[in-house]
Amino acid sequence: MTDLEKNDTIGHIAQILGKGTRSMSFQYIQKVVSPNELKDMFPMSEFGIKVKEERDAEIRKVFTGESNKFLVIIGPCSADNEEAVCDYLTRLAATAEKVKDKLIIIPRIYTNKPRTTGEGYKGIVHQPDPEKAPDLKEGLIAMRKMHLRAINETGLTAADEMLYPENWPYVEDILSYVAVGARSVEDQQHRLTISGIDVPAGMKNPTSGDLSVMLNSCIAAQGHHTFLYRQWEVHTTGNPLTHTILRGAVNKRGQSIPNYHYEDLIRLHEMYQEHPQLKNPAVIIDTNHANSNKMYQEQPRIVNEVLHSRRVNPELAKLVKGVMIESYLESGNQKVGGHIYGKSITDACLGWEESKRLIDTIAEWI
Repeated sequence: MTDLEKNDTIGHIAQILGKGTRSMSFQYIQKVVSPNELKDMFPMSEFGIKVKEERDAEIRKVFTGESNKFLVIIGPCSADNEEAVCDYLTRLAATAEKVKDKLIIIPRIYTNKPRTTGEGYKGIVHQPDPEKAPDLKEGLIAMRKMHLRAINETGLTAADEMLYPENWPYVEDILSYVAVGARSVEDQQHRLTISGIDVPAGMKNPTSGDLSVMLNSCIAAQGHHTFLYRQWEVHTTGNPLTHTILRGAVNKRGQSIPNYHYEDLIRLHEMYQEHPQLKNPAVIIDTNHANSNKMYQEQPRIVNEVLHSRRVNPELAKLVKGVMIESYLESGNQKVGGHIYGKSITDACLGWEESKRLIDTIAEWI
């Protein structure tokens, strides 16, 4: 065990106080597994290491402009069930192989789910079983096992959301893409943590829609920093693959305001020109959330509009590197406990057949 793990504050206090003991307003339930312990329990296979190295290099070239391939980051809103997720990914892998000359498919395996009010299912890390009480110790194990199974069975390395910066060491050897959500993008710890990772990281515009906030987060994440992280003073050299994600906004009346239209893309391009210090200007378009007003069936139409914008403007063709799509085996969503296999228990998703057709359409456009 490293000094970092030995000095973990929560674990240290829990050991002193004892399981279930209260300290101020915190109740210390159980000490969770450390990143190194979890990696020792569930290591990457030689196949997985090789696949990640190859895919990381391929994806990097898209952001640096060395490759003209288009990214399709696609999958469930939340990865709630290992069997259903891996079933979906097996189908996705077969489709990815057919379009690999034009597209790079990055599956969404989102194991942490942000909640606007803090209520509801927060992802497999919190609840390995959505119908049982939270168990983060088992949740961390379930998260890593699912990611590893996905790689070993499909040859696809995935994207996940950095909801908690301190969780990054648990998956740093697995992921090929990281997203920072609309509610996290202004947080200093998220920005600084992204500056220390070596895979592409997408910074979403905040729910307010202020694009300057999103670009400032990219400037911060591309810079080098010294800060406190997991009880260590650390130094980072910056992540030049940090880029933007447009996901729509919400106005003061609670109405969704899309930002994927041609004029929005032109404005973002102009703002990038105003920040020449930013390396590898790029944007991914999130086709759900406020861009679709959570009307999941609108995603194919939005994708087609974005692809048309790229076709008519060479500058936008360089800027727009991909799309993000919420998709699962069954269309729509259900409440926790609905027990429909492969149907989202969070935001509504496209079903598999519609998703497959959409991927084929994207490949025809590129």
